[in-house]
Amino acid sequence: MLNPITTLGFILATLFGAAFHLIVGGDARRLALFLLCGWVGFGLGQLIGVTLSINILNIGSLRVVSASFGAAVALFVAYFLTSNRKRPPG
Repeated sequence: MLNPITTLGFILATLFGAAFHLIVGGDARRLALFLLCGWVGFGLGQLIGVTLSINILNIGSLRVVSASFGAAVALFVAYFLTSNRKRPPG
């Protein structure tokens, strides 16, 4: 059985990925990518928050601010790596 804090973190990371997909759009593969990036980024942000003792808006042992920042960074990196930007000829 999962810890309630782990479940809350999973739900928040899933919401971040789904909301990002709702904003930028895309197909089902991009939804899966954004969900995965939201989960990984949220986990890495949580780990960095614990390591650096960032204690802003904690819910139990969940570092909401640092974990959310990690998810946002991961989602934007995934978006820029998968976007169809026009490249100058050369």
